[in-house]
Formats: sequence, C-alpha cells, structure tokens
Amino acid sequence: MTLLHPDRLFPVDPTTRAIARSLFATVETAPIVSPHGHTDPAWWGENPAFGDPASLLVQPDHYVLRMLVSQGVTYAELGIGPGAEPDPRKVWRSFAAQYHLFRGTPSRLWFDHALSEVFGIHARLSPETADAAYDAIDAALKTEAFRPRALYERFGIEVIATTDSALDDLAQHRAARDGWTGRVIPTYRPDAVVDPEFEGFAANLDRLGAITGCDTATWAGYLEAHRLRRACFIEMGATATDHGHPTARTADLAQSDAAALFDRVRGGTCSADDAELFRAQMLTELARMSCEDGLVMQLHAGVHRNHNTAVFRAIGRDRGFDIPTQGAFVDALKPLLNAVGMDPRLRLILFTLDEDTYARELAPLAGVWPCLRLGPPWWFHDSFEGMRRFRQLATETAGFANTAGFNDDTRALLSIPARHDVARRVDCAFLAELVTSHRLDEDEAFAIAPQLAHGLARAAYNL
Repeated sequence: MTLLHPDRLFPVDPTTRAIARSLFATVETAPIVSPHGHTDPAWWGENPAFGDPASLLVQPDHYVLRMLVSQGVTYAELGIGPGAEPDPRKVWRSFAAQYHLFRGTPSRLWFDHALSEVFGIHARLSPETADAAYDAIDAALKTEAFRPRALYERFGIEVIATTDSALDDLAQHRAARDGWTGRVIPTYRPDAVVDPEFEGFAANLDRLGAITGCDTATWAGYLEAHRLRRACFIEMGATATDHGHPTARTADLAQSDAAALFDRVRGGTCSADDAELFRAQMLTELARMSCEDGLVMQLHAGVHRNHNTAVFRAIGRDRGFDIPTQGAFVDALKPLLNAVGMDPRLRLILFTLDEDTYARELAPLAGVWPCLRLGPPWWFHDSFEGMRRFRQLATETAGFANTAGFNDDTRALLSIPARHDVARRVDCAFLAELVTSHRLDEDEAFAIAPQLAHGLARAAYNL
C-alpha cells in the first residue's frame, strides 16, 4: 500500500494530466524558498534533537488540534494544559484513533507526505498501526539525520524566514549563523508593541525603550525605537516585516493628532476605536519606514484570534480557536496607498481569509498599485481547493507577476516539503488547463512554473 499516488491533485483529463506531469517534473525538486513561516528559531540556532512524535507532530499543530477538539478530544488527552497526559505515546494513540477525521483535508495530505516521504512509513495511520509508527518515528528522531539543520538540507531549503517579535534578542539567529551555511532570517513582527489590545502592551513599550535606549513614552521616541529595531533585524538578514492585525484599516493622521493618539494608548486610557485607529496609523508609519529601509511589508488581516476565551486564558495562543472574519481592503488601504503607494521603494504583500475579496478587491488593487502583491492562499485556504480558487479568481485581473509565489506559513517543520509539493502540483495543473484550453502556449507554461514554485517569492521578498 502507498500513502501517496504519483498523480495526486493532477487533472483527470489524460491530455491535461500529461502536461501537468511534465510541468511538475521541472519543479518537483526545485529549491524550497520559504519567505514566511513560524519555525522555532532555536531549532536553527541550537540544532536540538526533537523530543518525541507527539510533541513534534501533534501538539504544536493547530490544524490538528482544532479538528480533534471539534470531535470532543480534550486538550488534556493531547498532553496540553491542566491535567495534561504526560505519556507522549498515549497522546499519539489518541491522535491515531481519530486520524480518520482528517479525510479530505489538507492536514491528511501533509501528514501522509511526512509519514511516507520523511519517515518511510507506508501504512495508513490507525489504532492498529499507531505504535509501530510511533516507534519508527521515535527511533528516527534520535539520529543526527533528523535534527533540524540536517532536515533543512535534506528538504532542499534555500532560505527560510522565521517570524520574530520586535522584542526578540535574535540570539538564536546569531547562533544559526555560527558554523552553519543554512540561510535562516528573521522577520520583524511588531504586533506586541503596535496593538494596544495586545496583552502587556504598556510593559512591552517599556521593554522596547530599554532595548533601544529610546524614550518610548513619546511619539518621536517610539517611532525611533521601531527604526532601530528594524535595523537590528536587517543586520541579521531580515528582508520583511509582518503585521497580524484584526483588519486592514490604515490611517494617515497629522503628526500632532498621531502623537495625541499615542499618548492615549500609552497611558492606557484608549477606547477600542482608539486602538483600531492606532493600529491603522502604525501601518502607514511602518510603510514609510519600509520606504526608508527596504523591508517588505506583509499584512495578515482578518482573524478573530483566541475565540475561546477560557482556552486562551488556560493554555494560551495558537490552540485552534482562531476564526476568519470578513475582510475589506479597498477603503481600508486607501490612506496608506495614497500616502506612499506610488513610492517605488515600497512593497506590501496582502493576505486574506475572506476569499470573496480576491476578485472584487485584492486582484483589482494589486492589478494597478505598483507596491502591492497578493500573498498565496493563507491558513484555512492553504489547500488544494483554496489554491485553485485563488488562481481562478485572481489571475485574470492581477496576472501571475502581481502575486508573491508560495510560502508555507507553518510552524510544523516536517510539513514544509509537503506544502510546497501541493502548491507546485496545483499550479502545474492550473497551467496545464490554460494550455489545453488554448489560453497559454506550452512554452509559456514551462516558463511560468518555476516562477510560481520559487522565483516570484524570491523577487517579492527581495531574497
């Protein structure tokens, strides 16, 4: 039995499938460019052995957690939070017993790819195969070949970006540079010091001031602190920033009004409207900084994070209770775009969880504003169907060149090659359909395929 069919995700029509196969053969083993993700910098700095199958493959994966929790599996059974099960084998068995729940989901594709291609396990995970799979994975994780840096090289990763708080000391990135040739770069994520509703915001501003030596009690000092932190990230190889805001709203206030707004949020007396306006103003301020220092902006807007308040309080962020919300970009981005959108030094990559905006808002915006690029399908839409919908809805208006290629956006290291495999198969299938419907010549499809696989990401992120 094999877990992975060689023609998975390719078109059913024989002629179109043959073209898709030929296209895919040119990019299947191409280098992986991973310009946005959430792998732990300590993996690259310390190169530790992974602990066990459950802590590597189950507990950190919010795709896995949300599905299991939706079917009544408790966090404690998964080894998380109060009363957590201490035995990782029992956690793994709980996961294996519910593996059938992932039928038809991208998680199933990714996980089967990891089992088959990374660990050489070709039996479907089930209660009957759980222990054998656990033992095989556990034994592999004890070898040098399964340490993070070895996997980086085995997977053919050319560059990988982590996502790092503005308050991070970047020590693990310095360690990764010492005696290793892999390219791991940080990404400047300032949410903790930009969002007044972020937990510990006032203390975070104090810490930002201590790190930079700037007076973050003043608007001017606060902005200067961002410039200095960005410079530190650039020194460590960063090429991008990332912003995880509830909405895409931007603002362009007079500096006196912005300073007054900062005083309110700094003093802890701001309203929810003030908090939203401050986030909006800071997107424009940070866009101006990107014009100065060249960091590419990424905006991941439109998520109601930590929807289950009790879970958030008990066990923290990234436990599956993040829900997409309706997006709006045309009016929201207008202040920023009118302020700096024609500046050739700015690039802003947009992500959404509201697919309705692809054709109505995002593709038309990226199809005219020179600073904009469309990020790939994100999070809930990082899937076979989601990628197809994105290409179908965005390509006719934005073309290929106004998109940013693919990024895997994952904290699950072993799923990185699986995600790139899915994206490359979907894109090759889409190109093949354009060829067989005579909307594209075959030589053009072969020229575009490597751009979608890695070329556009390199260009979009200045890699």
